[in-house]
Amino acid sequence: MTSGTMAPMDEDLTAAVQFEMMLLSRYQNRVARSDPSGLDRSAFTLLSRLRIDGPMSIGELTEAFGLDTSTVNRQTAALVRHGLAERIPDPDGGIARKFRLTAEGEERLAAANRANHLGAAKVLADWSPTDQAELVAMLRRLNTDIERITGERWPRP
Repeated sequence: MTSGTMAPMDEDLTAAVQFEMMLLSRYQNRVARSDPSGLDRSAFTLLSRLRIDGPMSIGELTEAFGLDTSTVNRQTAALVRHGLAERIPDPDGGIARKFRLTAEGEERLAAANRANHLGAAKVLADWSPTDQAELVAMLRRLNTDIERITGERWPRP
């Protein structure tokens, strides 16, 4: 197959992938509800991005997440209200104020990451290192293909 052409999709396989992704999302939501950090999915995702990229403005967050500015405003206001992020002047001297994690935000994000790591370790305990590496490779491929199609790249630590 040449670059730029698409392989024919097997409808049964496509449906199976979609179904398994739905289940994975359901399980992730269940884990999030029992996460002792108390972070909801949007807070976890925003804090994770700020942790990787450092301070970001509303405009940068809006572009990074492909969300409406009002949605990002509501989500960042909640982070500030709960003491998880703070508004700061642009460290690079720009006009727009930026958001950065507070010490509380760092602690809660670390707690959520520990809980997620323990949950994944429990699920993957009987998997060989080869199987675990294959899963990582396939998930990375899935995510990078989604990023390529949507144009919304997610930085990796």
